[in-house]
Amino acid sequence: MTTLNDTDLQTTFDELVEPIATRVASPRCADGHGTLTHLFFSDVPLDIARAKAICSKCALAETCRDGAVERAEPWGVWGGELIENGRVVVNKRPRGRPPKHPRPVLVVDEVPLPPHYVVRDHQVA
Repeated sequence: MTTLNDTDLQTTFDELVEPIATRVASPRCADGHGTLTHLFFSDVPLDIARAKAICSKCALAETCRDGAVERAEPWGVWGGELIENGRVVVNKRPRGRPPKHPRPVLVVDEVPLPPHYVVRDHQVA
């Protein structure tokens, strides 16, 4: 049975724990389960507004939008902007004949979580 000295323990710890400086920001829309996908690729104006509200608070919104334009994404909300045929558009044109009087742009703020859902940081004394 081998024993580890302090240097070996520190090296093993450093390999297991990722330093804070090397952590990268993760997008708010990517939870790994695709639960928000329906918002970002919807035809419903309210869903599109909700997706834009989620993107408005994301640190990676500019990178996401620039990447979508560069890749010429066919549709969806990318970085807080609505992309259609690889270009940023103000709003999605609904099916049918255009209205005589344009509808106002729908703006929705992201719904805050109730206080009992918020996880607080625990401090060890």
